[in-house]
Amino acid sequence: MFGLFKRKPKIATLASLVDFIDAQSAFVVQKGIYEYSRARAGHYSKVLFREPGFLSAVEEARWKAFPLGLAMIAEVVDSALRRNTPAVGGATAAVEAATLEAFDRYPVPLSLGDAAWRAARDALVVKLAHLTLHAPKRAFDVSEPYAQAYFDLMPIYEKLRRPDFPTLRNYLRVQLCNIYDEFLARLDIPALSAEIAQAEPHAVALASND
Repeated sequence: MFGLFKRKPKIATLASLVDFIDAQSAFVVQKGIYEYSRARAGHYSKVLFREPGFLSAVEEARWKAFPLGLAMIAEVVDSALRRNTPAVGGATAAVEAATLEAFDRYPVPLSLGDAAWRAARDALVVKLAHLTLHAPKRAFDVSEPYAQAYFDLMPIYEKLRRPDFPTLRNYLRVQLCNIYDEFLARLDIPALSAEIAQAEPHAVALASND
């Protein structure tokens, strides 16, 4: 119980940056899937969440959504670093490398298979390569290219979820704004900047190899 009152650790190292991107990506996509499904099922949610077929659909949805979450959180983190540490070179390369490390922590999900998981990683690499093609975005705007793809993964019959896209889009907007604020609150700029500067050649090489 006392752990509830502990301050969350500072993001001061590249390892902690990977942990943050990983945890927040999983949180934002899974929370949306579970809460939306419960809301749509209403009083029948307890029954629905005991159905093997539905649980399989949820498992598939959350793994398909995870790379989308990684792409969104990476852009939130990259925008925060570029806005608040403009003198730090290699920040985007470090974010790219950290995001791919977060992806590579996980074995191939049984619900997707090897080919689909490799394709998801390849698509993530492309998304990360686009980070420097535009100015840092507001956290509120980061989800715009991903919201429809995320909504389409909801494990609810398509006709039942048609009117709900604005709700899911707003959910993503709010969550990413909160994650941006949390990242800045926990960011130890001098410590992380020093690690990025020290690891810059390796980070750049890793990102370019992918």
